[in-house]
Amino acid sequence: MTHALIQESIEKRQHVRDLLAQTADDYVAVRELWKSHSLAEDARDIAGLMATLTNDCVYELVQTGHRWEGKEGATRFYLELLSAFPDIDFALTSIVVGPQGVCEEAVVNGTFSTPWLGMEPNGEKMVWRNVIFFPWDPDAQLFTGERVYSFFPDLPSGDLPTGV
Repeated sequence: MTHALIQESIEKRQHVRDLLAQTADDYVAVRELWKSHSLAEDARDIAGLMATLTNDCVYELVQTGHRWEGKEGATRFYLELLSAFPDIDFALTSIVVGPQGVCEEAVVNGTFSTPWLGMEPNGEKMVWRNVIFFPWDPDAQLFTGERVYSFFPDLPSGDLPTGV
């Protein structure tokens, strides 16, 4: 039996090759859409965020396995996150924009105010690092969601919740 991660790499291989065939001309469209996405996120504009995503987008927290599918799922992701951390701030520390999509690194902080991912809030400011991939769909000229990798320096790794 093939390991699930190996199977995933096999299934996505052609897609990645297709993305590598993108040209520098696609870079401008990717950059402009990411800027729209980022501004909508800062403004807490859910409709603006959804306008940057494909209908079949997927939001995934890789370490925990939590997934939200489609625009309905992405909306739920944002509403849950913004409720849990109403003062959340994404301080961008690095960004790579290319014709295949965007990768950003940010230091994130916010007051943990309501339950999130099955964790109970503590009312305290939390600080963590995110690396987020925004894969690009060249046909739709939209992002296919976000793959989020998080590092919580103050939270023992065994305390991370797991999703379905």
